[in-house]
Amino acid sequence: MTDQSQIDALRDIEISPRSLLIDGKTTAASDGATLDVISPLNGRVLTTTAAGTADDATRAIASARAAFEDGRWRNMPPAERKKIMLKWADLIEAEALELAVMGVRDNGTEIGMALRAEPGSAVGTLRWYAEAIDKIYGEIAPTAPEFLGLIHHEPIGVVAAIIPWNFPLMIAAWKLGPALAAGNSVVLKPSETASLSLIRLCELALEAGLPPGVLNVITGEGRVVGEALSTSMDVDVIAFTGSGGTGRKLMMASAQSNMKRCYLELGGKSANVVFADTKDLAQAAAVSAAGIFRNSGQVCVAGSRLLVERSIHDEFVEALGRAAATMKVGDPLDLSTQAGAINNATQLDQNLQFVETAQAEGGTLFQGGTQILRNTGGYFMEPTIITDVAQSHSVAQKEVFGPVLAVTPFDTEEEAVRLANATNYGLAGGVWTNDISRAHRMVRAMHTGVVHVNTYGGPDVTVPMGGVKQSGNGADKSLHAFGKFLDLKTAWFKL
Repeated sequence: MTDQSQIDALRDIEISPRSLLIDGKTTAASDGATLDVISPLNGRVLTTTAAGTADDATRAIASARAAFEDGRWRNMPPAERKKIMLKWADLIEAEALELAVMGVRDNGTEIGMALRAEPGSAVGTLRWYAEAIDKIYGEIAPTAPEFLGLIHHEPIGVVAAIIPWNFPLMIAAWKLGPALAAGNSVVLKPSETASLSLIRLCELALEAGLPPGVLNVITGEGRVVGEALSTSMDVDVIAFTGSGGTGRKLMMASAQSNMKRCYLELGGKSANVVFADTKDLAQAAAVSAAGIFRNSGQVCVAGSRLLVERSIHDEFVEALGRAAATMKVGDPLDLSTQAGAINNATQLDQNLQFVETAQAEGGTLFQGGTQILRNTGGYFMEPTIITDVAQSHSVAQKEVFGPVLAVTPFDTEEEAVRLANATNYGLAGGVWTNDISRAHRMVRAMHTGVVHVNTYGGPDVTVPMGGVKQSGNGADKSLHAFGKFLDLKTAWFKL
């Protein structure tokens, strides 16, 4: 078990400047440019990363294409590919604490969550997909006796994976696991504000024996590197998690280039619905608070809208407020901290502006709403609860991606469904009720990819994670994720 002294020993270790990873070698950007890495813990420069150029992205794509075409990975026996991926997971597990601390210094997630959700989750995901490598079978079609129909599953080619800053290792593993297990080559682009631990994770893949060129890493600005990847005629699949605006640009670039497949997870405005018959309101309030305020609300599936039955509205909001007030917000490298830093100064400013706008539109600031711990130089914000939120308010419609909860009462189950579905998003949601029939009705009625029942958060790699409406398409996690990275090929024989 990790103790605080182990974390503190890594707290201030110098991190050397990080480079690109192309064709199995580390390299500077072609023009030598770098980006400062600003730690959200104190606002100071932590290190630098290479500011990759479009030419660098093209080199990485060419390396990935060469690796795919010569079959150094896709034609390796499945049992051998499995061994490499399992060894990779073992190496990550051996460095889990170092990776978690590095990631926290880079993106601000509280260390308790980071240990589980970053290296811990990545290890489990990569092992799961490694074990699936030799268990994906082809199919034989039910044909007339004089014909034989075979259905082959084949890797598609070069995958560009673009990863956000909130959980870089976890989300990267969701994409790298099935993409590599299927036999593809990958060019990975981390977020400018959370690259460090992800670069190291990919270095460990090479140490595990992944052939050069199969996994390449290009750091840099999205408007440069992301554009180069999305417009390339030699990238076959884009796998992206991030904002809707960027997702639209990727789809346009696909249409204007080679019509590459775009699988997009674009966030949400998830409704957490609490009915009056909920068995334990105090427990529901505590879990609901964690469902929006952990990682300072920087979670795609965060329960950022609370819909609560009017008869228990005041009681539940008070309980929620108590739960939020007891959460320790502060130093992300302290094991007792329950909510860490906002990732960057721009995001913090946007969060605070949402609070101002919510009040101007008629919402009531019930609790929080301010920047805290200014003396640290870091980016910290109080858990914030806004009541009297109408469905038309900005805070009910737009993804804040911060510790801001919008609360709206409802009177009937039908009204709860209408309110829950009244956004452009459809990523996740929650339902609290002691009525099993109502729970099933709500699961069917809510237009989301995930519905939590009497909990919020926690689905593991065995089930898919994806959205509907403007929350995107395609699924991360589970065997269904292979569908993004495998082609179906029919062989039709006349016997």
